[in-house]
Amino acid sequence: MKLQVDLGFEVRTIVSGIAMHFDPAAIVGKQITVVTNLAPRKMRGIESNGMILMAEDAVGKLHFINPETAIDNGSGVS
Repeated sequence: MKLQVDLGFEVRTIVSGIAMHFDPAAIVGKQITVVTNLAPRKMRGIESNGMILMAEDAVGKLHFINPETAIDNGSGVS
């Protein structure tokens, strides 16, 4: 899945293998946690500039790692 992610100071393209787990329309506008200090990587011919942080439960279902309440885009993780 090709995503446009608003980091608050720029919008990045991130390519992720979550298409089998999520309907693209269901994640539009969702706040997520991304790793941005990675070197760009080409995936399926598209340059990906980050990675979505996910958790996988015991049955293989993926879950977004996200804040409980809305925060500013680009906020740091500590």
